[in-house]
Order: sequence, then C-alpha cells, then structure tokens
Amino acid sequence: MTAAGILQILLFCAAVTAGAIPLGAYMARVYSGERTWLSPLLRPVERAIYKICFIRPETEQHWTAYAFALLAFNLVGLLVLYAVMRVQAFLPFDPAGQSAVAPDLAWNTAVSFATNTNWQNYAGESTLSYLTQMVGMTVHNFTSAATGMAVLVALIRGFTRRQARTVGNFYVDAVRSIIHILLPASALMALFLVWQGVPQNLDAYTAATTLEGATQVIAQGPVASQEAIKMLGTNGGGFFNANSAHPFENPTAFSNFVEMAAILLIPAGLVFSFGRMVADTRQGRALFLAMGILLVAGIAVCYQAEAVGNPALSRLGLDVTAGDNAPGGNMEGKEVRFGIANSALWATATTAASNGSVNSMLDSYTPIGGMVPMVNMMLGEVVFGGTGSGLHGMIVFVILAVFIAGLMVGRTPEYLGKKIEAREVKLAVLCILIFPLAILSLGGLSMVLPAGLAGMSAPGPHGLSEVLYAFTSAAANNGSAFAGLSGNTPYYNSTLGVAMLIGRFLVIVPTLAIAGSLAAKKIVPPSAGTFPTHGGLFVGLLIAVILVVGGLTFFPVLALGPIVEHLLLAAGTLF
Repeated sequence: MTAAGILQILLFCAAVTAGAIPLGAYMARVYSGERTWLSPLLRPVERAIYKICFIRPETEQHWTAYAFALLAFNLVGLLVLYAVMRVQAFLPFDPAGQSAVAPDLAWNTAVSFATNTNWQNYAGESTLSYLTQMVGMTVHNFTSAATGMAVLVALIRGFTRRQARTVGNFYVDAVRSIIHILLPASALMALFLVWQGVPQNLDAYTAATTLEGATQVIAQGPVASQEAIKMLGTNGGGFFNANSAHPFENPTAFSNFVEMAAILLIPAGLVFSFGRMVADTRQGRALFLAMGILLVAGIAVCYQAEAVGNPALSRLGLDVTAGDNAPGGNMEGKEVRFGIANSALWATATTAASNGSVNSMLDSYTPIGGMVPMVNMMLGEVVFGGTGSGLHGMIVFVILAVFIAGLMVGRTPEYLGKKIEAREVKLAVLCILIFPLAILSLGGLSMVLPAGLAGMSAPGPHGLSEVLYAFTSAAANNGSAFAGLSGNTPYYNSTLGVAMLIGRFLVIVPTLAIAGSLAAKKIVPPSAGTFPTHGGLFVGLLIAVILVVGGLTFFPVLALGPIVEHLLLAAGTLF
C-alpha cells in the first residue's frame, strides 16, 4: 500500500459524500412532488408521458397493485428485449452485420438487463448491433434502475404514512426517477465522457493497420450514452467485452475517477433522501455511516491483499511489495494505467453497489482480494447497493436489528414511529433467506452436474470460487464475473437467468408487502423506552447483524473456496 493509493481512496470517499448530500436533497424533493430548479423544463415532459401512456398520476395503488404493475412492466420489457435480440439481423443500425442472438443467450441477456444485473455471457462489440445496444441495453439500464428506486420510495412511504391503504403509484415513481434524475445526470455524464474521448457515433467499424502490418478491426458506436447510465444506474453492462478496462469506455485517469464516483453517487444520495423524506436526517446519516464503514473496510482488505500479492511468491522470499505499478504486488489482470489502488477500489465499489462493471479481471486477484467483492454481494449488496435496491435491502436489515434490540430490552421494537411486529419480521427474514437459497442451491447443483463442472477453467478451490461468484453475482443482480467460468452454455445461461429473477423479484415483492403493512399502521410517538436508531450504538448493532447473518450463511462455502486457496498458496500448493 502506498501513500498515493491511500490518497486516491480518501479523495474518492470525499467526492462521493460531497456529491451525495445535495443530490439526496434534490431527489427527496422530486419524490415528494415539490418544485425543483429543473421542474419548468421537465414537468411538461412528465405530464406528456402520463397522457400518452394513459397514466393517472393522482391514482395511488395498494401494495399488491403496485407489485403487479412493477412485475408486468418488467415482464413486457424482458420480452421486448428478447425479441429484439432474436431478430436483430433484420433490423437497421447494424454496420458489423451481427447475426441473431442464440435463444439461450438471448434469454440470459434479457433477464440480466431487465433485473439490473447486466451479466454478460457475450462480447458486446461482436454480438450486438447498435440498435440492440440503444433500444435494448441502454433503455433497460434506465427502466431497471428506476424500478429499484420506485420500490425504495414505496417503502419510505410505508414509514411516513398513517393508516393508509396505498404506497404510491409505480408508474409515477418510475417516470419521475427517469425524467428528473437518471436522464439529466446521464446527459451530463455522457457529455463528460465524450470530452474524455469515449466514442458516440453510428459509424462502421474501422479497419486499421498495426505497426506489425496486421489488420485490426476497431469497434466503436454509441458508447458514451450507454456508459453514462451504466454507471449512474448501477447497471454495469459494458459496450465492449473488456468493460471499463477498454480505453473506449474508460480512456483516462480522470474518467476512471469520475466513473467510480458515479457508481455510488445515486445510491449514496438516496440515503440522504431517506433521511429527508422521513423528516429525520439523523436516520439517513446513521445508515450512511454504517454503509461507509463497511465500504472502507472492504477497500482496505482488498487493497492490502493485492498490494502484498500472491502468498506463494512471498513464501519464496520474493519482494512483492514494491508499489502499485512496480513489479511488486499483484498486477496480474490489471491495467498499468490504473494500478493496484484504483483496481481494488473499483472492484470493491462496483460490488458494494450492484454495478458489476470492472476495470480489472477479478479472476486474477489474490484469493483474499477476490473474496472481498464476493462478500460484498453475499451481504446483500447493502453497502449503498443498487439504485434503490441497496437501501431497501439495508432497511430490511434495520428491521431485523431493531427486532433483536427489542428482544434485548423486552419491548415491542419500533422504527421511525412504526411498531415492528411479527409480520414485518417474517417478511424481512424471507427477503434475507431468498438470496442465499438461490446462490447455494444452484451453485451446489452446478458443482455436481457435468454441465456445471464443464464450465470451470480451474481445478480445486479456485474453480469453486468461479462457480460461487457467478451465482452470487447473478442472485445479487450485480453482473460482475470472475471471468474464468465459461458461462455461455445452455446450462449456465438458463440457471443464471433463474438466479437473477429470484434475486430481483422474489425480494422486491416481500419488500413491498412490508411497505404496505407499515403504511397501514399508526405512528407511535417515541417514549423513554424507545431504542434510538440514529446513534453510534445502533450503527454498531446494524453492522454486527449484517456481518453475523452473512457470516453464518456463507462462511462454510467461503472456507472451501477463497480461504482455503489462500492457505494452500501460502503453503506452496499451486493449481
């Protein structure tokens, strides 16, 4: 670890915090229906969309109707994207002449982008046309992000309303998320990326002659527009196969820093929005502190592991601590222009959020360095997490934490004036259990079936880590990959698609049920026995609950994968 690397991490944390506070205030005003400085420009667009789509913004929905509208909207989007990929050979804006996407890959990809996962079993520049990238991937980057934000807003209304039967209108929440937040931010981000050198065109691929005299085909296209929402919407799907390690997606050190900050900007801002919308900014600050502590801890462990390098080399007495870009440390799979610090920071941030983009290859990380992104996802991606989905996942853990606190003091737990009773606790536990069920059942099945074993590129514990990471990434709706697993097979395309659907919608439905249950309750004024949820004691309890639940659930399989791999490498056993 170097002083320069630590300084970059500190600047990153400061930039995210500085941007999240005003953005959080702006988003709170958007969802509260208040006037903002963009309202004169965007309100007419919003009203026009309601009129064209026959949406009645004044009509609110019961949580069941809200959930049905959300599921129907995303199902239609999934089917349209699948159809576009299957017939893309007959559609315009295809200068490279891409053929139709295979049925199993089209299924996996459609589910992936509809669930905000953006897992990619394909190389974008050699599989998808410009039209598919624009009307398929980019559009779903907006709609899937807006879906998570809408669920969060519905859950917040559950805490703020008194004896209400409704939690809002899904279509209104989604439209406001896109029109007032995601589109303006993405437009500014795309202009910045074009300035930095990211392509934004519909030109044909360029044939160039290399210095050796060989011919190289250089892909380009409408990259900047997709790259912007890829980051801001915590999507992660790359226009190119190399994702954010590709110079057309991430050309400079400045673009690298801004793109990393953009990953966490909206999720972090929504934490402050939460505090404002529940009329207690201390609650937002407490959650931000808990998330920040977990994020910094993950960055520190990952950076230290990569800076030290392969334990097998240390055992041989080789110097592996010479700095970020020097021969020491683990530079395998990393861009020299970014170095170890920026690579470890990106890997931690992208899995703390449900982004999934990468600027280095995680399969080449040390066992402990590669375990950090895996653990981030196994904790439920509540360390800021996806746009909306991270915070509503954290609130589920908050419910569990106040329930445990209530057991310790012998009174009914409360949070934000709402009594947390058996129904809410059961639904919260259901949200938490669905996630490991998808990972461990499908991952375990893949370790015994020939079709699952055939995709592994490495034997031993690293091969287990490849499969475990794939299903963790799918169920967490992250989309990053170890890159060692051959996932473009009918088996993995099908099972990973199922894991994505489980991890997304079987968590959203009980979360909305919690929102509906809370909205129907009275608000109870705090008393002398109320456990305060804005102080350091609660932050510590919340972090402990998250770590204990994650540890009890996943430590055994982690011990068989990255942990034992680290110990074996230190003992000189290579694979």
